[in-house]
Amino acid sequence: MKLSCLPVSYFAEIINGQMSLGQWAREAAGLGLSAIDITILFVRSRNASDLRSMRQEIEAEGVRVAMVATYPDFTHPDRAERFNQARHLEADIAAAAALGAELVRVTAGQAHPRTSREEGIAWAIEGLTAALPAAERHGVRLVYENHSKPGVWNYYDFSYPTDIFLAIVQGTAGTSLSINFDMANPLVYGDDPLPLLKRVVDRVASVHAADIRAAGALEPVVIGTGVVPFRQIFSALKENGFDGWICIEEASCSGPAGVEQAVSFIRRTWEEA
Repeated sequence: MKLSCLPVSYFAEIINGQMSLGQWAREAAGLGLSAIDITILFVRSRNASDLRSMRQEIEAEGVRVAMVATYPDFTHPDRAERFNQARHLEADIAAAAALGAELVRVTAGQAHPRTSREEGIAWAIEGLTAALPAAERHGVRLVYENHSKPGVWNYYDFSYPTDIFLAIVQGTAGTSLSINFDMANPLVYGDDPLPLLKRVVDRVASVHAADIRAAGALEPVVIGTGVVPFRQIFSALKENGFDGWICIEEASCSGPAGVEQAVSFIRRTWEEA
């Protein structure tokens, strides 16, 4: 079992410098995690020496970076901005590789009011597939997520609706683009995650183990106390021979106790599934 954690609850502290990446890596190592995940928002500099220092700070604690979460906006109605987003993602891919990451989480883009369904799907497919050569050059794997909304965006993800997500998955079939399956986001939208997982499971390289209080609302809770059917999802993954990263998306804002409870719950439920 390859277990990592994206510390959404600590984002503000780490970005503001109140908590170092070394401290987060130390906490993760103490819980027996194989790796940590980070957001590209933690990476203030693309300077090679700064990236090397970041990597050393993390690996000195006995863990590594599994995934770097990025936020490309390939559905922006301005063509020049879409070009800029592609350039930014290529720089993010290079930074992730320098940090020793195996995976780079990518998104389709925002649901801009002026972007039509047809345009957004075409632009997302174009942007995601265009980034694959850079990922291959740098030795990382791009994983596209069934995403909802990060704090850095004004709008929900364009591919938040299940049918649009599936259209983009189908439009990138035959490429090296894999999937980071978020367990909670389908429920936030109002869909059952299990049928969706079964439609894309052959391309799932990693999962975000996240939980919410109730279907229909993006309200994170301590993992294992909400409505996400973890055991059924893990059973479906095991039946398909899944051996990728389980990345805990810890966003309950309940401090170290919430992270520890999440890690314990995911380990136990994976074994029981």
